[in-house]
Amino acid sequence: MEGESIRFALSFFNMSMKKLVFASHNKHKAQEIANLLNSEYEISTLDEIGLTEEIAETAETLEGNALIKARYVYEKTRCDCFADDTGLIVDAIGGAPGVYSARFAGEDGNAERNMAKLLAMMDGKDNRAARFKTVVVYISDGKEYVFDGIVEGEITTEKHGNEGFGYDPVFAPVEAGGKTFAEMTLDEKNLISHRARAVKKFVEFLKGRN
Repeated sequence: MEGESIRFALSFFNMSMKKLVFASHNKHKAQEIANLLNSEYEISTLDEIGLTEEIAETAETLEGNALIKARYVYEKTRCDCFADDTGLIVDAIGGAPGVYSARFAGEDGNAERNMAKLLAMMDGKDNRAARFKTVVVYISDGKEYVFDGIVEGEITTEKHGNEGFGYDPVFAPVEAGGKTFAEMTLDEKNLISHRARAVKKFVEFLKGRN
């Protein structure tokens, strides 16, 4: 039944010329990336093509996890697809949570518990320097391409703002003058974010191919 639903979804997917499968169930990420991609492209998430299972992220690097997800989706669909993985790297705690950012406080990926654990570990630390890194892997006709983006910042002492997702309320980019990602609009965030920087490289690549 799952294979039939994927083929059914892809029968519509292939009717339009410039569509990409995003190897994620995360609607927040999809919205951010859709805002960055040229309007000639339309993104379909895994749920939208009927691929509902979770893809195990077992690699020890961000690039490795993005490759796992993109390869899995390409093998299932044979459509151009891309995947990303993002990590928050905090200097004072040895680069953690890093590749384990989404499941820092447990496998359920609860953002509130992740932030609470991070703030507790950072309590009393003077060095609050951190950076977000995103890696995007794109597969087209079986060929793999890798793009990355980094934004420097610091971990705040408490949460600020209600926008965004993940660690956004506790990460203040250097360029933002003290504001966290969660205090920015999506358009403001997309000017400087790690994901925006990686996706912009991806977009420039796509434009060059066209």
